[in-house]
Amino acid sequence: MRKLFSLLLVLLGFAAQAQVTFKITAVPANTPANATLYIAGTFNSWNPGSTTHALTHNADGSYQITLPATTGTMEYKFTRGAWASVETNAANGSVPNRSYTFGSAPATVLCQVLNWEDLAGGGGGSTSTAAANVSVISTTFAMPQLGRTRRVWLYLPPGYATSGRRYPVLYLQDGQNVFDAATSFAGEWGVDEALNLLATSGQDPTGCIVVAVDNGPNRLDEYSPWNNPAYGGGQGDLYVDFLVQTLKPYIDSNYRTLPDRANTGIGGSSMGALIATYAALREPTVFGKVASFSPAYWFAYPQLAAYAHQHPANPNTRFYFVSGTNESATMAPNMQAIRDSLQRGGVPAANLNFNTRADGQHAEWFWKREFPAGYSWLYAAATATATHPAQTLAVSLYPNPAARELRVSLPANLAGEALLEISDARGRAVLRTRVRNGQAVDVSRLAAGLYLSRLTAGSAVGTSKFTKE
Repeated sequence: MRKLFSLLLVLLGFAAQAQVTFKITAVPANTPANATLYIAGTFNSWNPGSTTHALTHNADGSYQITLPATTGTMEYKFTRGAWASVETNAANGSVPNRSYTFGSAPATVLCQVLNWEDLAGGGGGSTSTAAANVSVISTTFAMPQLGRTRRVWLYLPPGYATSGRRYPVLYLQDGQNVFDAATSFAGEWGVDEALNLLATSGQDPTGCIVVAVDNGPNRLDEYSPWNNPAYGGGQGDLYVDFLVQTLKPYIDSNYRTLPDRANTGIGGSSMGALIATYAALREPTVFGKVASFSPAYWFAYPQLAAYAHQHPANPNTRFYFVSGTNESATMAPNMQAIRDSLQRGGVPAANLNFNTRADGQHAEWFWKREFPAGYSWLYAAATATATHPAQTLAVSLYPNPAARELRVSLPANLAGEALLEISDARGRAVLRTRVRNGQAVDVSRLAAGLYLSRLTAGSAVGTSKFTKE
């Protein structure tokens, strides 16, 4: 009877999560006959050419792949092995991420690919959304440690040309997605718009230089110093060498930077957050701030945990963590474990900002929403004085964009209310009210556009931007 009961539990477990087959029934007529198609998404850290996720080409001309059983919702797109050859719509514009929610029974999802970005003459398929103070340093910046080249982007703060001042720097990974929707493969972060709005509203008087490095076909290899038997990795040390030995010296030599560790940050999402965390641990004299958005610590968790234990972080390094509570079974627990390990190693709680969002997803729209809060907290120290250290309140607003109401997410340990002040892109105050964590605010009367919020609780201040539809 006990064996029968155990077997029943196993069968029920399988019933709760079933595999799915994705089948492409039609592709563009100009698809090369020998092309290999791939599926990339949240399940493989958006690797566009993972051999594990190549589709089988059937005799009837269709393509298909079966993914193993799991739970939750995944997002995905089809490629021909690189983001330069990702699927696009009929007008060669970018398409939203596809999504699928796993159920209790096996399923087949039928799909069609309407266009390929590189075969339709669109070069991205949409108008550039990068701000005027964003430029490309080089499309072929040399990476001698890896024997490759890469596009590198640069954001200079408003007023940089005439200020004569020096600025802190933030190095971000997956550069295609940082500034420009036309180059992004899964949506852009809008870092340039966010920082410009903070600057023009007076909430970021110091400003910051942002350097963003594109990923390449070897993304998983470069973003992990350790090998994952299923997905690769192992070139992370060479990538960090590139950042520290080649890129940072170039930036410090050619731009007015504050080159010390206290003013140098590194960040990214998913695999980009993994390599950013590792870089700060390996190079404590170089990086003093870490922005870790939905970190893919699962990719090399035992190794990263051991490394963090063996190489305690500089106690003055500031770490900002954020993820959705349901992105995966291991996302939030691994993030918390790394946070706890850093604290045991000597990083004070005041330098560890840990956040989980109930609605958070492994997607660019989520990281775009969360970036202003993370940036404001990490770089608050740059504007603090020795006698009056800055206290930053980690805040988030959702949904974003908002149509009728905006919900406020404040730290769970915050007692009482916070003062919410909303200003438009010109810095004019348009709304002022007191709010509690989770409270909805009516914004239906606001005109469509970009807004900045400022929440104050005691001496702590947090900022976040949102778009009103």
